[in-house]
Amino acid sequence: MAHGRGLSRRAVLTMGATLVMTAACGTGSGADGKAKVWHGYTEDEASALDKLAARWNSTHPQQQVELVFNGGNDNALQKTLASFASGNPPEAAYQYGSSITGLTDRPQTQDLTDLLRGDKDFDWDDLFAAGREAATVNGKIYGVPALVDNLSLVYNKKLFDQAKISYPTATWTWEDFRTAAKKLTADGRFGWAYVNDGSEDTVWRFLALLWQAGGDLLSKDGKKAAFASEAGKQAMQLLRDMSVTDKSVYLDQGDQQYLNLFNSGRIGMLWTGPWDLGNLNKDVSYGVQILPGKVTHATIAGPDTFVVFGEKGRKDALPFLKWLLSPEVHLEFAMDTGHLPIRQSEVDLAGYAEFEAKYPGTNVFVENLAKNVTKSRPNIPQYPKISQVLGTAVQSVLLGMTEPEAALGQARNEVDQALAGS
Repeated sequence: MAHGRGLSRRAVLTMGATLVMTAACGTGSGADGKAKVWHGYTEDEASALDKLAARWNSTHPQQQVELVFNGGNDNALQKTLASFASGNPPEAAYQYGSSITGLTDRPQTQDLTDLLRGDKDFDWDDLFAAGREAATVNGKIYGVPALVDNLSLVYNKKLFDQAKISYPTATWTWEDFRTAAKKLTADGRFGWAYVNDGSEDTVWRFLALLWQAGGDLLSKDGKKAAFASEAGKQAMQLLRDMSVTDKSVYLDQGDQQYLNLFNSGRIGMLWTGPWDLGNLNKDVSYGVQILPGKVTHATIAGPDTFVVFGEKGRKDALPFLKWLLSPEVHLEFAMDTGHLPIRQSEVDLAGYAEFEAKYPGTNVFVENLAKNVTKSRPNIPQYPKISQVLGTAVQSVLLGMTEPEAALGQARNEVDQALAGS
């Protein structure tokens, strides 16, 4: 789920139609036969990627790549499918992790399993598990991880000090979290913020709560919804209690005002990822802690993937992407952008300490990848529908329009129908 430095994690929603059309049109390969690699990066991320692509091109005259801005990653899947229809697809394209199953049954999409698992120099197993899982469908690998991230608790130390609340610890429970949010709420301030536009941004925070309570999204065989369980009810009830009863939650409408409010001292806590750390004002004293827990302190990762298309993608784009994910090169990219390491071996490099010093608090997110990212969203074609249904359910509970049990029951029925193919 790509973010743009200085922009929302859900990427560039305000770019003009001209940029979108520029990405969607063009010839089947880039200028001078270069392999086109679509992405939605802007600002620091775009500059860092441009710099590395230029370095690659200077030393690989027979495997040149051309970076193409796709107008923003929010609609990357739709734009890619449209490029198939027009006969002018890229050789590789950045995709949200939840989008990959929309591409795996297309003839243009390449099965890279042998090329990646069989490459000892690339070392597939060195990649963090969340990234590997995002690129794998039914045991086959269709791309390489573009980024890995996860949710942690980011808090404003000044507001905690003013409210005489001890800073969050790694043993914080849901009750500790709720109590702190209530104490932080006063005089136009909110204890917590929750993106409540009904999108996947709404859903993935709920999934973290569901897993923390010991629940699952689907049954083990993947054929039925499992979230309308006692764990699901507890997760939904916490959201209702905090939003409707305590009124301690700022409900963001998807316009990312939560970050401005956090910067101005009007929100005490966020459940967010490393993409927001670089956007915090220098005068904001903040801390980062793992998420509060119930049965566990589970978090959720949102890995995204570069998916490869066509024989030219295998021949020219994939080698560039593999080089981009080599430990030293990716750590350089991380230093420029604040992206988390994508490999375990990056953490062992001499320059990693400099990365943590530049982006305080990132160590919590990195440790989460190894300790608290224990489950992932399923790579199944029905997931977008599941997300849509759950987004509506969570939204209605946070707004006080529906009771938790009723919202979960309705969502379960709709998801079961979707899984059954209705």
